[in-house]
Amino acid sequence: MITLSGIRKTYGKTVALDGLELEVREGEFFCLLGPSGAGKTTTLKTVAGLEQPDSGTVLLGGEDMRGVEPYDRGVAMCFESYALYPHRSVYDNLASPLRSPRYRLPAAEARQRIGAVAELLGISALLDRPVGRLSNGQRQRVALGRVLVRPAKAFLLDEPLSHLDAKLRQQMRAELKAIGEVRHTTTLYVTHDSVEALALGDRIGVVREGRIVQTGTREEIWYQPYDTEVARAFGRPRINLLPGVVTESGVRSDGGVELPVRSRATPGTDVLVGLRPRDLALRGPGHELTGTVYVTEVLGRSVEVTVRLGTGERRVSLVAPRADAARLRPDDPVRLVVRPENLLLFEADRPERPGRRIETER
Repeated sequence: MITLSGIRKTYGKTVALDGLELEVREGEFFCLLGPSGAGKTTTLKTVAGLEQPDSGTVLLGGEDMRGVEPYDRGVAMCFESYALYPHRSVYDNLASPLRSPRYRLPAAEARQRIGAVAELLGISALLDRPVGRLSNGQRQRVALGRVLVRPAKAFLLDEPLSHLDAKLRQQMRAELKAIGEVRHTTTLYVTHDSVEALALGDRIGVVREGRIVQTGTREEIWYQPYDTEVARAFGRPRINLLPGVVTESGVRSDGGVELPVRSRATPGTDVLVGLRPRDLALRGPGHELTGTVYVTEVLGRSVEVTVRLGTGERRVSLVAPRADAARLRPDDPVRLVVRPENLLLFEADRPERPGRRIETER
């Protein structure tokens, strides 16, 4: 449905997009994840026709968009900056796309569509209120609603939940996912929040410095991250990365810690071993690690435990049920277990680039 090939966009000496390649399938909810300045919003604007690339091709539904005006592309975009009419009511803002010559709907059908979207977004009681009297979160929901009421071949959403509180964000993530499944409308969703990307995306594209680093399902991104930076981007608490050296039997890390991760890497190679906090446990089968408790932090029904491994100062974090960790105190000896198949192996990070994942032997 949406295909970007070799897209390059510069602003003076600043390179916003550097040969970006992206394909979003028909009916797919695709999340584009990356930090500020990575090129996410520029990508959306390029698809919408609000920015013209210096080079490369934009295809929508197989048609080349070169020279096609934004109005004629059949996409609807929600801006992070709201872009509402401040002097109009919520209803008039939601109705504005439906009053254009292209999408003009009968009044009864427009009211029905606006009512359904307003109820979905929890703004039904605000329809008669001027936009100038809304909170930031309410304005963001109106901006999102103005996109959803409009008939479109694709939705382009630029961090539409960023100003909502945590509870409403969670609710809206579920609603957005449901909308995508019901309408089967292609959606390109930009976010810097990995939780949103994992919750919403049929597939996820990780963008860095104007390029797509990795594209895949949530399982592919989680279990087979392209490099250490992608691995760090997903999961809270963040993945533990232990520096070590490849040996004949696995990897040896600081403090005499031995990890049973096998690969074809040459013995003596400097590497990083990735252990996700939720793959470590205080009980059960697996490879055993020993250490002492450094600190604990209660996370609702779970506890984040930070442990000094072996005889050194290298620390790892894990998430354990409160029943298993409730009695742990700083400096208590502790036994951790990890399944060897859950260990990830990466090249050591370099100044010029993050360490890339090394295939392991199961």
